Amino acid sequence: MKSLIIVDIQNDFLPGGALEVSKGDEIIPAINQLQREYDLVVATQDWHPSDHQSFALQHPEHNLFDVIDLDGVAQTLWPNHCMQGTLGAELAETLDQHRIETIFRKGMEKQIDSYSGFFDNGKRKATGLHGYLRSRGVIEVHVCGLAADFCVFFTAMDALELGYRTAIISRATKAIDRGEFMNKKEQFVQKGGMLL
Repeated sequence: MKSLIIVDIQNDFLPGGALEVSKGDEIIPAINQLQREYDLVVATQDWHPSDHQSFALQHPEHNLFDVIDLDGVAQTLWPNHCMQGTLGAELAETLDQHRIETIFRKGMEKQIDSYSGFFDNGKRKATGLHGYLRSRGVIEVHVCGLAADFCVFFTAMDALELGYRTAIISRATKAIDRGEFMNKKEQFVQKGGMLL
């Protein structure tokens, strides 16, 4: 079985949001259309406590987008975003959720971030997504959403590592930094990933 993984289509990553991806809203119609092509559609959702240690405000001695060591893991410092229970954390109203079977929340542990939909950044805890896909007989996953160079990329890389045939759907994702994503796409393809 083939599954579509929709990554973090949340208000804070859309234009006007706390950590907006430029023109991130433009991919939503494509994602809505894509869903009809899959037997199983799942989604991920950043769901941070308000004192999450990836937030720059928690580190007044540092600046936004600095990279620090956080319990042995490199961590970019972000604006406060996708805080539990806020409008910014909600999935976009324009995202069709009728075919989304379940949503996997990530980034809930305040001491470690979670870009991937499968694991936190230190691979200390799993989200349950892998077990769910396996229980449904999924052997191939296609990944879309926001942002291409972070959560989409790391979700896709973990899917490869876990043994899934894996593709990133280019027309249904946007990057924070397009140059960075070009480099990461090469890594993904070298590991056996597909670009659709």
